[in-house]
Amino acid sequence: MVAILAALRRALPIIASARIIGLAVLPLLIAAIVWTAIAIAGWTPLTHWLAGLFGASDSTSWLARTGADIMAVLMFAALALASALTAVAVLSMPVIVRTVAARDFPSLTPMRGGTFAASLGNAVKAILIYAPLWIVSLPLLFVPPIYGVVSLVLNAWLTQRMFRYDALAEHASGAEIETIVVRSRMRLMGLGLALSPLSLVPLVNIFVLPLVGGVAFTELCLAELASLRARRRSEAP
Repeated sequence: MVAILAALRRALPIIASARIIGLAVLPLLIAAIVWTAIAIAGWTPLTHWLAGLFGASDSTSWLARTGADIMAVLMFAALALASALTAVAVLSMPVIVRTVAARDFPSLTPMRGGTFAASLGNAVKAILIYAPLWIVSLPLLFVPPIYGVVSLVLNAWLTQRMFRYDALAEHASGAEIETIVVRSRMRLMGLGLALSPLSLVPLVNIFVLPLVGGVAFTELCLAELASLRARRRSEAP
């Protein structure tokens, strides 16, 4: 918890900087425009299909269409969130990492263990894992408190999975990335859970969460890397 709070505290001044806001706005705006256009074009066919899937009839059409509308909103929200996180993780993180490193970790030697291809692969794999888990969780909508908790956990997992690789790619070696992912698993998930409530707020989940997550996970991951290297130096003969 101390490491998570420290990462969030250090992240705040960077998040508020014009450079970082300007950097993140373009990919997030593109993602928002794309999914708004898709939602407008696909809303009617999707809700009609879902209503039919729910067994709409003259006696149940209102209930089925209401359920279809709710399901469509959740689907577009999940897709928009995943797209926004991917856009920032793949396109904006290199500059975010350099900004955070220059401000808070100037002595951390870059080992450049990550690649753009691996970053893109990480994002795709994260979405491929997240999507079926999200679909499986949908029946829990009939039990809102449980669905809320499951949704927070899934979004926390997706956020930390999206950002942890890119936060370390520039400064950590391949072996260090693997070590930190295993060693700091609980802290990474804890930061994801701390940020996860933002994923439930419309617009905030698209425009705020990816930016805050990118900076906060960079702060946490570089601190974990600095700690790992310090420990190894102290254990060296």
